[in-house]
Amino acid sequence: MLGIKEIQDIIPHRHPFLLIDCIEELEPGVRAVGYKCVTYNEPYFQGHFPQEPVMPGVLIVEALAQTGAAAILSVEENKGKVAYFGGMNNVKFKRKVIPGDKLRLECEIIKQKGPVGIGKAVATVDGKAAVSAELTFAVS
Repeated sequence: MLGIKEIQDIIPHRHPFLLIDCIEELEPGVRAVGYKCVTYNEPYFQGHFPQEPVMPGVLIVEALAQTGAAAILSVEENKGKVAYFGGMNNVKFKRKVIPGDKLRLECEIIKQKGPVGIGKAVATVDGKAAVSAELTFAVS
């Protein structure tokens, strides 16, 4: 299990934009499974939405991308680099994520050629899909 400090050793994200609390499984260059414990104290809930707090879908996609970045940047030749978004395909939002949810983030690298690759990503809560997407990244 990787905690915040170990995650920060791999990816460059920091508070308040580090959206992974821990990584439970890591196969460098292949896949990662992480978690985000969603709390009412998240800064975006002040405006999204005050009467019914919902985690913005784009931040769930970002959390998935950070999980995929942890997988790809944990490979020795990518240490110290950054994985940038290159694209998003087939993004589907299937359920709301609200305070109290434990968001499971899984990203598997399904294709890579040079510095560009694609990750198949799924975010779930209690085993039910919240977001799924194919994320393209470029390592630099």
